[in-house]
Amino acid sequence: MQRASGILMPVFSLPSKYGIGCFSKEAYKFVDKLKKAGQSYWQILPLGPTGYGDSPYQSFSTFAGNPYFIDLKTLIKEGLLTKKECKACDFGDRADEIDYEKIYRSRFKVLKKAYDRFEKNEEYNSFVKENSYWLEDYALYMAIKDSHDGVSWKEWEAPLRDREESALAEAREELAEEIDFYRFQQYEFDRQWKQLHAYANAQGVKIIGDIPIYVAFDSADTWASPELFQFDEENNPTGVAGCPPDAFSATGQLWGNPLYNWEYHKETGYQWWIRRIDYCLKLYDVVRIDHFRGFDEYYAIPYGDETAVNGKWMPGPGMDLFHAIEASLGRPEIIAEDLGFLTPSVLKLLKDSGFPGMKVLQFAFDARESSNYLPHTYPTNCVVYTGTHDNDTTRGWYHEVGKEARDFAKEYMCKPRLDEDSLVHDFIAMAMSSVADLCVIPMQDYLNLGSEARINTPSTLGGNWVWRMKRKDFSDEVVEEIARVTRLYGRMPEGEEENMGIEK
Repeated sequence: MQRASGILMPVFSLPSKYGIGCFSKEAYKFVDKLKKAGQSYWQILPLGPTGYGDSPYQSFSTFAGNPYFIDLKTLIKEGLLTKKECKACDFGDRADEIDYEKIYRSRFKVLKKAYDRFEKNEEYNSFVKENSYWLEDYALYMAIKDSHDGVSWKEWEAPLRDREESALAEAREELAEEIDFYRFQQYEFDRQWKQLHAYANAQGVKIIGDIPIYVAFDSADTWASPELFQFDEENNPTGVAGCPPDAFSATGQLWGNPLYNWEYHKETGYQWWIRRIDYCLKLYDVVRIDHFRGFDEYYAIPYGDETAVNGKWMPGPGMDLFHAIEASLGRPEIIAEDLGFLTPSVLKLLKDSGFPGMKVLQFAFDARESSNYLPHTYPTNCVVYTGTHDNDTTRGWYHEVGKEARDFAKEYMCKPRLDEDSLVHDFIAMAMSSVADLCVIPMQDYLNLGSEARINTPSTLGGNWVWRMKRKDFSDEVVEEIARVTRLYGRMPEGEEENMGIEK
């Protein structure tokens, strides 16, 4: 890989008119500015429909897209909505923060109006047919869920919960309109995203997508295909995912996601995983897989436990899975999220896979983390970040981290003093100047924002996934500064120096 750089920016954090970032003209303008700034990549967070807690890592479907990202202005242009109808809805009144409750209460109302006016065409019919392997289960699941006031499928009456064919046939007939509405949402999402993705590629910008290793328990995936997971005869999980106790958490992390039945996956030639990766490669150019360690060993916590203390490590599929993927799809571009404590076997899996791992500068100066996050230890085959969506912004980190870490950072960077105004620029320069093939900087760090712009605080509920960039924040001055540092450290796309009038 040629030296390159990109920006981490969730779609929902883009400015837009109707309360949440989406595939609107602002997304296209964001791509234009990435190009002007010499960036080769736009990294986003998972695009799936979000449920309780609004986390993109707890989605109702592995394959479906988030209807919140459908651009309403596009639907207005197509005659499916009116400006008056959109204006009548309350999507929230803050430009810098998402109000998910208001979005939830308004978005589906206007999308239903658009659906009522939509006339099915050949393109729509082809989409439904080509995606039937996931779309039909998802649309049925969501329609039944709505008819049950949103409760988990585990609380549905037994015939629907256990997918008795007569009950499903009856539900398909009774809920036909609602099922069709969910098909329409996915069609519009797919069409608008593919147009934006194609536009980004035409501007020389590749999309780095993000997929969680696990699926949510309350999802179409678990309901439709319980055999994929470690469930008992009543389809209750026998174990759930998480992380063991460590320096960051005395009781560990209890994620609650169902664990995979890896024996079944192996018997089927990993067909579900191959299909999942293949689908992701149609949405994105590069795929970041969250919690890569789980493919080597996964932490299994007994179902029903309130903490992660009693979990134990179990063997994952290892390279067997990735050999199967490569044999079927060729060699996909994958980034392995390999953060945290890594055993020799995880390091061997990463090496054998050849996938680039991740380096996070904020971890480099934390005594609780290993020293392999310091830039002088990097291999070229890695992706360096100042921080990720789970970290505070670098400016925020400065306030939260202890004196020991700040002193170490000053010593490492040969800076006699370090303050919050210059720190972010120093961290960006340190990441960009490293030997890592790819450098990805969160948008908030380029804007030098504090903790108010943090995306997520792990193991907390409320206040996460809400930050939005204001329209004027990504100014021409910011674009020029990003271009300057990108050029300075040799990360400009081939030939772009000349195109931008920059001397080598």
